[in-house]
Amino acid sequence: MTRSVTAKTTFSGGEVSPILLGRGDSRIYENGCRRMRNVFIHPTGGVSRRSGLRYVAQAPGRGRLIAFEFNTEQAYLLVFTHLQMDVYKSGVLQTTVTTPWSEAQVAQIRWTQSADTLLVVHPDVAPKKITRTSHAAWTIEDWAFFSTGNAIRQPSHKFAKDEVTLTPSATTGAISVTASAAVFEAGHVGVRLLIGGKQVGITAYTSATQVSATVHETLANTQATKDWEEQAFSPVRGYPGTVTFHQDRLTIGGSRDLPNRLWMSKSSDLFNFDLGTGLDDEAIEFAILSDQVNAITGLFPGRHLQVLTTGAEWMVTGEPLTPGSIQVRRQTRVGSPKDRNVPLRDVDGATLFVAANGKELREFIFADIEQAYQANDLTLSARHLINAPVDQEYDRSQRLLHVVMGDGSMATITNYRPEQITAWTLQTTDGAFLSIAEAGEEVYVLAQRGAAAHLERFDPGLNTDSAITGTDPTGKTVWTGLEPLEGRTVKVVGDGSVLADQTVISGQITLPYPVKSIEVGLGYTHIIEPLPPLVGGAMGTTHGLPTRLIRATFRLHETAALMVDTGRGPQPIPFKRLPEAVLDAPTSLFSGDVTVRGIGWVRDDLSPLWRVEQDAPLPCTILSVSTEQKVNM
Repeated sequence: MTRSVTAKTTFSGGEVSPILLGRGDSRIYENGCRRMRNVFIHPTGGVSRRSGLRYVAQAPGRGRLIAFEFNTEQAYLLVFTHLQMDVYKSGVLQTTVTTPWSEAQVAQIRWTQSADTLLVVHPDVAPKKITRTSHAAWTIEDWAFFSTGNAIRQPSHKFAKDEVTLTPSATTGAISVTASAAVFEAGHVGVRLLIGGKQVGITAYTSATQVSATVHETLANTQATKDWEEQAFSPVRGYPGTVTFHQDRLTIGGSRDLPNRLWMSKSSDLFNFDLGTGLDDEAIEFAILSDQVNAITGLFPGRHLQVLTTGAEWMVTGEPLTPGSIQVRRQTRVGSPKDRNVPLRDVDGATLFVAANGKELREFIFADIEQAYQANDLTLSARHLINAPVDQEYDRSQRLLHVVMGDGSMATITNYRPEQITAWTLQTTDGAFLSIAEAGEEVYVLAQRGAAAHLERFDPGLNTDSAITGTDPTGKTVWTGLEPLEGRTVKVVGDGSVLADQTVISGQITLPYPVKSIEVGLGYTHIIEPLPPLVGGAMGTTHGLPTRLIRATFRLHETAALMVDTGRGPQPIPFKRLPEAVLDAPTSLFSGDVTVRGIGWVRDDLSPLWRVEQDAPLPCTILSVSTEQKVNM
């Protein structure tokens, strides 16, 4: 028999996929864990029980969260649900606005912001402009493209075959327009046509080959012409798919019927899409063409204009971008999902996006050596945690990227490129995560709690979800105001000590003795389970030898409770004994080392030597773990 001592000084490998359990030779095996649930990994290497979620309000239903930030004092959270937008500031509802997007459509809306204006698009809904004039004054209206006289300078396109002609009956006034093939639908009423570069507006539908119209710009003649187009966005052709700002131009990526087309407005004239004669400041339009499908799914104004599509990733260059200087180059062939919008997020100069297969998170980053972009896979070691992501947000203060999954879980990645840290953990809750957004310095989630949807925010001072807190200067046993948790079994922390679980009835609970402060919320369990032990011998590192844990030493930081399983189930570790006179005092925080003795031999190749599993709603931070073990060689 031999003894060995190992030290896990960092958890920077995060949770590791089961398919990597045989890679004991890799660095990630040394720093990773088999399971890491409801914990956050620090960039410095330690791991903590994740922050709890403070209850903010009940939402009208399922939807998505969008941050609206004008400056540090004007940060709002917009909650989009079925045909409705609720505006919150610092967790307080300011106003409610009626919107045109259904619950199903909310998953696919895309947006961009400029000052006090938010532009929102969906391929089946006319694009909207949401404007803030005060905390409680918000308006929503259709985009208004730039107009000169009676002409509207909006994108246009010929959807019919090139040989199809239009023949106007006159050059001015009320006219009829006849097509050489069936091109018109009843929905064309209100749509504008460009005939020989001049605009007419359709006023009535007669047939698939004829409509009535009003001339807005005098036509050149009444001859049949192939030189005609119709406005690109309409009820018949669909509306913009995505939008952003780049180099002082409003940039539109794709539409329902033109999914691979890109439009850029005139420079400094955001709603003017007049192509003119191709001067440097005039609008730009082109299609992204290649040997595979390239429906545009996202635009990001980074070092270059990054264009993400269903089949590949592209960069658009030009310094500055002009009709004559623009260049489009394909960079990688990963692709992004089109059926939902997972917002692109910038992390230290890299654009993070979800791959089309729904099982990868990619890092689109420019490599100076190659002078091209790469799409690095950040999920190679933890692909089992990725399940059809629906939303993501980056918590800048903690360097955590949260990715909400289609199954209601939420994976969190600690990404710190200078230290080569890419560490995944999985967050679960009593219900399901639906959406996430950071407004100001607060990270909010929309969560399904039974039949209700709750708006909640991460709070590092809490250790339960949908948590409600209260104080009373004299102390009391009956605590009310718990209606959002009605009928739920809840965890209770009173005056810093964990009390027995309670069931909320009629919006209240009754405690066995008075407390002055209380936290009531839904419990969750955090788990830290290391990878199976490796044994070194004359033949090198190997698995499967009978191993016994002698002792494990945990280095803790500001920890109130630690539950460790070394062979007989999770057991509380008494790392600080209190005198009998103060047994009812609040649980204090401990920093230092505690040692746990092991029990029995481990003969199962995949069993860990120790395991942390704790549902007590108290803080726990583990900086490192060192183990002494005996191996039967």
